[in-house]
Amino acid sequence: MQTRTHYVLRAHRNQIGAPRWLLQTTLLLAISLQIADLTRAQEHAPAANCPPTARIDSVKDTYGSTVVPDPYRWLEDQNSPETRGWIDAEQKCTEAALSNLPGRVQLTKRLGELLHTDSFETPVERGGRYFFRKRLAGQDLMQLYIRRSLNAPDELLIDPLPWSADHSASVTLENASRDGKFVFYGRRDGGQDEITLRVLEVDTKKALPDAFPKGQYFSVEPTPDDKTVYYSFVTPDGPRAFVHRMGNDPAKDQMIFGKDLGKDRILVLQLSEDGNYLVCQVIFGSGSEQTEIYVKNVKEDGPVVAAVSGQKSLFFPTFAGDRLFILSNWNAPQWHVFSTSLAAPQREHWKEVVPETSVHLEAVAASGGKLIGQYTRNASSELKVFGADGRVQSSIPLPSLGTVGATSGRWESSELFFSFASYDVAPSIFHYNVAESKSEVWARDKAQIDSSAFQIDQVWYPSKDKTSIPMFLFHKKGLKLDGSNPVLLTGYGGFDVSTTPFYWPLLVVWVEHGGIVANANLRGGGEFGEAWHHAGMFEKKQTVFDDFIAPAEFLIANKYTTSSRLAITGGSNGGLLMGAAITQHPEMFRAVVCAYPLLDMLRFQKFLEGPYWVSEYGSAENPDQFKYLYAYSPYHHVVAGTKYPAILFVTGDGDTRVAPLHARKMAALLQAANGSNHPILLLYDTKSGHSGGRPVNKTIEELTDRLTFLLWQLGVSAN
Repeated sequence: MQTRTHYVLRAHRNQIGAPRWLLQTTLLLAISLQIADLTRAQEHAPAANCPPTARIDSVKDTYGSTVVPDPYRWLEDQNSPETRGWIDAEQKCTEAALSNLPGRVQLTKRLGELLHTDSFETPVERGGRYFFRKRLAGQDLMQLYIRRSLNAPDELLIDPLPWSADHSASVTLENASRDGKFVFYGRRDGGQDEITLRVLEVDTKKALPDAFPKGQYFSVEPTPDDKTVYYSFVTPDGPRAFVHRMGNDPAKDQMIFGKDLGKDRILVLQLSEDGNYLVCQVIFGSGSEQTEIYVKNVKEDGPVVAAVSGQKSLFFPTFAGDRLFILSNWNAPQWHVFSTSLAAPQREHWKEVVPETSVHLEAVAASGGKLIGQYTRNASSELKVFGADGRVQSSIPLPSLGTVGATSGRWESSELFFSFASYDVAPSIFHYNVAESKSEVWARDKAQIDSSAFQIDQVWYPSKDKTSIPMFLFHKKGLKLDGSNPVLLTGYGGFDVSTTPFYWPLLVVWVEHGGIVANANLRGGGEFGEAWHHAGMFEKKQTVFDDFIAPAEFLIANKYTTSSRLAITGGSNGGLLMGAAITQHPEMFRAVVCAYPLLDMLRFQKFLEGPYWVSEYGSAENPDQFKYLYAYSPYHHVVAGTKYPAILFVTGDGDTRVAPLHARKMAALLQAANGSNHPILLLYDTKSGHSGGRPVNKTIEELTDRLTFLLWQLGVSAN
């Protein structure tokens, strides 16, 4: 299934609503006084302590008439000896604080039971062969496998375990040739987005000499004759598409598209099953605001034809033989589908085949001559089957309320694969025969979970502006509303991402210890279409933060919990959410886990993949956007002497998506400013990052640290 590309990919609370000039003046005064307070405090700090003393910088930036200090600018330099020494000292402090807390052994054991299971990913079918990644219960990493028929034994192709002693190097599945004779795979070091791309001849299990450069690849598309590969990846100037002749030196590959695309663009390629047409999709950053589609007849070396360009809407293509289905929000906030010919793909030839409804159409797949639509109804997944004419024919039953994840299918094949999971249901891979309308489990994660002991509720709460927001509550059956329950509240609210019910062992263990998981479906996400997304981006980002404070108030008012038993967690864009909650309402929460976050919203666009996110947040380099970014940027709203909750920042050098400098700077600032006796810790892994690939033992170790911290701070026994 061609799903939307999400890269993926997260103020002074008394000043909200004040005039802009007053807000800026007040912030400048607060930051100046804060730095003076921090400097005086550090003059009397011991030479060696936990947390370590972080030097205060005198760096200042000027935005128009506004001068903004940046006291920990030096921590942006990840490789300087001073920064490395500080990171090491921080990690030692965190280990000292968490390593000897009671219950760690039991938590690690239970997490191991949930994670040390056979784990599968959705397969890719090519030439009657099935390629997929799988991790056996006793292993640390996903390995690359093949089944030579649907129910044949699993055959190992690539084993990454010997690649590194600490199992920090992992394998990715990029694609397979149309005949299934070759598989394209990547080596990922740590949690980086970049991979080293290689090609394996399946039958001989020998790697071909074609040595592609290490980089961030968006697409790898081999031709049916196995002689050519089209691929797109990020160059220093931006994404580019290349053509590679197998056996040649990739350094000599010809660029065929994208020479003028900037660093804020994403370029995705798709090749038709017959190899005749190449579709180039240009995505304008990660803000889900605009895409363009270009089609080239590569068989005849025809010109590049714009199917759609210059339209500020989203368009996502899916091949259907000699036609193209296009999923779009153009004049349809809940999305609809068009059909057009590959020979004449221009917009004037499009025909609507699946009209917009009141339910959000999340994604589509073409399989067995049918169109499969994935809908999100009240933040839970549904699957519908349409004929080529767009008429609804049936629905695909799902096990329960939950989430359809990765999908895989082809127009020419009647086989559709999709994953399904929920809070209390470990992921399963389903095989759906489109011709027979029959669904069966192809592979299942057999985690030891007693789903009958749990309950999932959906409640609705009013946000600050009275908008009704849904929230899932996951807990044991027999819940008592006496205000004493420990609650872990989470959310995301950005990039058109729908946070439907998901499986995460940490949440299972939390609930087994008597906790409640609360997952709020904030604006900025995609749960209710494009209007829901637009309500939480650019200058409306504060709406997302308000949507997150409101469920905390709801949970307390309705006697689910109290502020002393309320913790929050979020990562990436959800880490930004945590930063805003910390700085705008520090009194509301007892503990916070803030993972891989964005926190300095004036400088995020200068680092790593930051340019992609300008289309969602804006940029401080734009004077008008600077005003609202400065109004909520968490790093610029830490106030010396404020009693902050306990905070655990999680990041690592391997994050090449969200620069770990955000967590470093914010941790140093909060540690110096904190007026409470609650710990502020930095959990820093030198190899972990955004893109997965971590060995299971490291995942268990980090989840143990997170759970230990949360249970410790909320006074819950870990035994």
